Amino acid sequence: MNFGEVLSKAWKIIWKHKVLWIFGILASCSGANGSVGNVQSTYRGEAPPQFERLFNQFARLQDWQIALIIGITLLILLILIIISIFLSTIGRIGLIRGTVQVEQGREKLSFGELFSGSIPFFLRIFGLNLLVGLLGFLAALILIAPLIVLTMATFGVGALCLLPLVCILIPVAWFIGIIVEQSNIAIVSENLGILAGIRRGWEIVRNNLGAVILMALILYVGISLIAGFIIGLPLILLAGPLVVGVLSGTERALQGGALISALCFIGYLPILLILSGILSAYIQSAWTLTFLRLRSKPIIAQPSSE
Repeated sequence: MNFGEVLSKAWKIIWKHKVLWIFGILASCSGANGSVGNVQSTYRGEAPPQFERLFNQFARLQDWQIALIIGITLLILLILIIISIFLSTIGRIGLIRGTVQVEQGREKLSFGELFSGSIPFFLRIFGLNLLVGLLGFLAALILIAPLIVLTMATFGVGALCLLPLVCILIPVAWFIGIIVEQSNIAIVSENLGILAGIRRGWEIVRNNLGAVILMALILYVGISLIAGFIIGLPLILLAGPLVVGVLSGTERALQGGALISALCFIGYLPILLILSGILSAYIQSAWTLTFLRLRSKPIIAQPSSE
């Protein structure tokens, strides 16, 4: 496989068909929950006074009020998670379909057609990723349970003995992710069911192991990791005024720092969404082109949205 041709073709596709940026933004919804470092500060050995007043006000609430706040918060989080899963799944499907259609000779892509045509694949793609997620969760429980017992029984020494196993599991999980990626593309591009898509994805990876691993290293390490770090770097800088306000220990400085950080974040948010969408669109387009180059069977016509 010509890796340079795939990478350059993926860029040409997303640059010419910028509607794919929108699906890239949708696809990045589930991956937008980056970790945020906790900022700790001391004020004469205690929390800043403005935080203490906030905690005291919360402590004076009645039990039913606290329960209501927690319930509403959990409900909002659940709704946001459901919306995020739906949008990210549709975004991924739309990117795959768009790339396949361009490869079939489509000159112009329509957002409405890509979105509506992605709906029939939603349950299959969601089911595949849910299945893999549940299996991964169960595997983690099976491994974590004896790890906790062994650690407690040996006062932490047993955990050191299991570090090599953890180091092995990381590339295993990464390899499984590659198979899932190819399975997603197989389901959409060849209109397969979940199990058939998994078999097809495994077939592509097994028969082209070297090419798939090399492409994964290029996309995940050479492009996604570096580009993601560059895109997310301004977020660390934007938190500077807030950190300064917290460390100052005064309410006015905290409010001013929070306001500055919030305004800067709002200003950078559109740029962040666009750049993240472009990156997601490029990675998914490159993976789809990789699948299309490596498979042996011809492209099957896309199912209608009806």
